[in-house]
Amino acid sequence: MSEPVVRSTGMTDVVRAAGAVVWRGDEADPEVALVHRPKYGDWSFPKGKLKSGEHVIAAALREVREETGLDVVFGRPLPPNHYLKDGRLKRVDYWAARAVGVAEDFPFGDEVDEVVWLSLDEARRRLTYEWDAGLLRSLTALPLATVPLIFVRHGLAGSRQEWKGDDDLRPLDESGWAQSAAFTAVLGAYRPSALVSSPSLRCVQMLKPYADGLGMRVREDRALSEDGYDPRAAERLVSELADSGESSVVCSHGKVLPELLAMSCEGRLGDDPAEAQLGKGAFAVLNRAAGRLVSVERHIT
Repeated sequence: MSEPVVRSTGMTDVVRAAGAVVWRGDEADPEVALVHRPKYGDWSFPKGKLKSGEHVIAAALREVREETGLDVVFGRPLPPNHYLKDGRLKRVDYWAARAVGVAEDFPFGDEVDEVVWLSLDEARRRLTYEWDAGLLRSLTALPLATVPLIFVRHGLAGSRQEWKGDDDLRPLDESGWAQSAAFTAVLGAYRPSALVSSPSLRCVQMLKPYADGLGMRVREDRALSEDGYDPRAAERLVSELADSGESSVVCSHGKVLPELLAMSCEGRLGDDPAEAQLGKGAFAVLNRAAGRLVSVERHIT
């Protein structure tokens, strides 16, 4: 198996867009969804530009829904496409996404007037752009059906030095809540079934908007806290989540996450300790298949 993809997004000097290669059926012989854009007369994968302040994963999810009406769950990242558009460099980030449903009587807009499902060979012949055909090769290079384990560090929560009282009760500040909102939009692409957090208020609050929106419970575990961090217990917890076969999220602290992330990445982050660090509000998505790590991606909010 190829080495996991390790990448980070956050470029600001190019036109940013995002989309997905949506698949269905047998993983060994999948069909993929192509969209037709009447304005350009082309066939491509669903994609579109990021809105101001929108996270790239949330943008990809929104574009898929707006252009196809499909309900999807994201998997591993695919290589981004880069090309010149009106004299400017454009970067389009893609993910593999499994179709799990479709909106009834979906109203097509002005940008897309048709969606078709094709085999990989048929899709390769139908696609207008060679760079899109390259995505099909990446799609089948690694397992399609993956399960994400997501590590996130709590968002901004003011100054530890200026806070009076129990530090576990220090809440997210305004910027931290904005990071929580951005992360909530991202989680819609992964549909986690387990939300596990340090009991510290700022960690719980990072997951609370997503949990409240779906009537879920945030499970608190002291082994993930700063004061109560227990390496063995935390490792057991993370191993159980990784082996569960269900999408899961772990929220903790800057002093705890590097060890858990390094352990979960099976030593594939390299020797630089900074590779295991997450800034406040940042997260890492580890996609696994058949008990093995397939890809690692890191993002900021």
